[in-house]
Amino acid sequence: MMRILEDASRLREGGGLKFEVVRDGVRREAFVVRYRGQLYAYVNTCRHQSLPLDFGDARYFDDEYDALVCCHHGARYRPETGECFAGPCVGGRLTRVEVEERDGAVWLDGS
Repeated sequence: MMRILEDASRLREGGGLKFEVVRDGVRREAFVVRYRGQLYAYVNTCRHQSLPLDFGDARYFDDEYDALVCCHHGARYRPETGECFAGPCVGGRLTRVEVEERDGAVWLDGS
């Protein structure tokens, strides 16, 4: 386990935080958001054209606050599952990253 945020209360409802993970020996950008009180984390790569979902500002939700949205082409993903339900990659899925909120911090599962 690796701590990615010392004070979990800093990740407010609807907020996002970027961090790095290593997948298959490749360093990748990932993000975690708080949605309806729960943490959800994914590799920051849209399934449409492998671009980051955000413009570098760690903002992932749309104004309706019901989807993670790719800022480039509008793909809409369910925060709880990472499934694309609208846009150019319907049926695709973001790559989940396992995180845990424990002892007041946010931890990345190293497995």
